[in-house]
Amino acid sequence: MSGFRGKKILFGVTGSIAAFKTAGWVHSLTKEDALVTVVMTRAATRFVTDLTFSALSGNQVYTEMFASDPKQAMAHITLSADADIILIAPATAHTIARFAHGLADDLLSASVLAAPGKQVVICPAMNSNMYANRATQDNLNRLREFGYVIVEPDSGKLACGDEGPGRLPEWERVREILLYCVSRHDLEQQHVLITAGPTREDIDPARFLSNRSSGRMGYALAQTARRRGAEVTLVSGPVALAPPAGVEVVQVLSARDMFDTVMRLGEDASIIVKAAAVADFRPAHYDVQKIKKAGVPNHIELVLNRDILAELGKMKTGGQFLVGFAAESENHLEEGTKKLKEKNLDLIVINDIAGEDTGFDVDTNQVTLLDKNGSTSVPLLSKEETADRIWDKIVSSLQKD
Repeated sequence: MSGFRGKKILFGVTGSIAAFKTAGWVHSLTKEDALVTVVMTRAATRFVTDLTFSALSGNQVYTEMFASDPKQAMAHITLSADADIILIAPATAHTIARFAHGLADDLLSASVLAAPGKQVVICPAMNSNMYANRATQDNLNRLREFGYVIVEPDSGKLACGDEGPGRLPEWERVREILLYCVSRHDLEQQHVLITAGPTREDIDPARFLSNRSSGRMGYALAQTARRRGAEVTLVSGPVALAPPAGVEVVQVLSARDMFDTVMRLGEDASIIVKAAAVADFRPAHYDVQKIKKAGVPNHIELVLNRDILAELGKMKTGGQFLVGFAAESENHLEEGTKKLKEKNLDLIVINDIAGEDTGFDVDTNQVTLLDKNGSTSVPLLSKEETADRIWDKIVSSLQKD
């Protein structure tokens, strides 16, 4: 289930050339099952028509304070009262000034003024000089004091030809901020340590042993934990993923690197989730020069790496919650139960790596959650949704304790 499902978003669009970009934002929100109602200023309709936003949102678009339809007579009150969150994008310097000084001379500014206690997220977009002007900066600081969330604009080439700050931020950054605002913060006061991705065990300067882990499950766990209010540290092997917003990321390469890092950071964590696919073995010998084809050995001698999860289970304190992952291709519950007991875990997440939609390097997962009280099957979901189901289980377990 998307974090936006069923959330009522009042989306204010103002008169900026960047207004066309927000049509895509409305489309993305509706695809994630958000209920979007768009309010446009008169200036905004000069750049994009209200019909565009109506078609994308599936809802009526509001533009006038004094509409002829009696049902809209109190729209400036009812629209914001019904919303879970208010998003203003793009937000021009003029609209920001209206909000900062409590003006209510159009439908959008009146709706925001009539929404005390509602979370308002503002995405400024304007010429760099206008953005840097002291009046604009004073107005933005005033809005921050009011409790509004200001999403800093991107820098780059602007429509006017200038270059600098003032570009509408990319949707993925805004999406993450919105999800943080609408999520329940049931992991506040928790310091979460998560491991993700594969490790690499060097054979020579050109070759290494590794596995097919993409790190997506661990990264999804880190991002969703952050949305739910946790302080998150992610220890990551080498992956091709962007760092999750608001998460401290510590990069490692080998299993020994990960072991040392996790042992160092583990003492301060209240919840540890070991989602990384750490190599069980490493070459016994490292060749400092690249092995030539003519001199390739008949075999590579392997030695065991230290078991990070087992070591965490030994050092676990009374206040810690330890979660392991079991990537299995057969005897899933039997293997999971064995690891749960042997490694002193509070919860183990078992996933079938043999399935087309549940193995490595795919966007979906289907897992079984196993603890001392039994197992719970989670249906096939995106890894982000699977991560939220795992956190639901962890939060429920912590509340019972």
